[in-house]
Amino acid sequence: MSSEILDILTKLVSFQTVSRHSNLALLDYVEGLLGPLGVRLERFTSSDGTRANLWASLGPQGSGGVVMSGHCDVVPVTGQNWSSGPYTLRRENGNLYGRGTADMKGFLAVAIYTMIQAAQSPLKLPLHLAISYDEEIGCLGVRGMLDSLAKRPERPALCIIGEPTGMRIATGHKGKRALHACCHGQEAHSALAPDALNALHLGAALIARIQDQQAELEQNGARDMAYDIPYSTLHVGTMQGGTALNIVPNLCDIEFEIRNIAADDPDALIANISKDATAIVAPHKSRFPDACIEIKEVSGYPGLDTPVDTPSVTFLNTLMDPESALIKVAFGTEGGLFQERLSIPAVICGPGHMAQGHKPDEFVSEAQLAKCDQFLSALTTALQDGTEPTLQAVTTLIRTGPIAI
Repeated sequence: MSSEILDILTKLVSFQTVSRHSNLALLDYVEGLLGPLGVRLERFTSSDGTRANLWASLGPQGSGGVVMSGHCDVVPVTGQNWSSGPYTLRRENGNLYGRGTADMKGFLAVAIYTMIQAAQSPLKLPLHLAISYDEEIGCLGVRGMLDSLAKRPERPALCIIGEPTGMRIATGHKGKRALHACCHGQEAHSALAPDALNALHLGAALIARIQDQQAELEQNGARDMAYDIPYSTLHVGTMQGGTALNIVPNLCDIEFEIRNIAADDPDALIANISKDATAIVAPHKSRFPDACIEIKEVSGYPGLDTPVDTPSVTFLNTLMDPESALIKVAFGTEGGLFQERLSIPAVICGPGHMAQGHKPDEFVSEAQLAKCDQFLSALTTALQDGTEPTLQAVTTLIRTGPIAI
């Protein structure tokens, strides 16, 4: 692994880019590395001006080519017991420790180094680097950049999301909808409980209906056996309500989520839950006309389901270890948004493993970064002007953007 990658990762980890905090200093650093090399740079800034996405490009302008994409925000370290400072890279026994090393500044360090190396030789096809913000809180930041890119006539042909997969190519992940239910009852003294409407009881009934839908999906729902849990899931995360034991609560708040495989429509699942909510309240309406269960969507992102026989996937697989099988991952990424908004295929492939992220002493191994470097270097070689067989293959596959694949 190049010492330059280690230097870049050390610097990236030092920026405390927890979601909703500014990432502008990190982007300044990246632009300082790439700008003098002739890389075309463009920022897409958040509405409050504190955060931004970065779009960096090399090679000819126009459609085709590849996007290397990663988020620079990280999850908090609050309450975690680290062996060393989380924002100071620690190198020990072949591993690199620090917040974001696995998820996913390790990939970003290699991708930035790839752009630096690619700037030394002419490219026949475009190479892009996308750095986004606020991914960890619902893939929020990247949407503004994608909305702007979608208005342009040119399109990349392929997006590689560098989330940690152990350097295996993942062609899919489930979609997610995060929802909030507010149950409205009628308060009273608990001695007169039968004269009131307990909002917690409404919430409990809603949770029971959500459990019923989960059981139906598990027993009779669609299947995608590429996932460890091969069906769509519904999960209740929090339930809050009540102020004192002797008061019948008039409000109950519930947070729940849906993680759906491609065969299931999350809007249909939400519609079923909304019907259940209406049915739960209906018997109480005559006595308590203000009773209701309001369900609102908080956030969400589409799933990713790139066909394994997509030519670009086939090409990328030729750059990998022949023994490395295609997979799908349980966690969500921005890949579905790239696919949905730009109409381009996307895959997930990056160094490290998600099991190493989001916890104390997060790390990525040097061996994994070396594999990522080898993979992206081979990709860059394919984009360079020359006569290599890999170039001929990729030129055919990703010459003119999504229409060609």
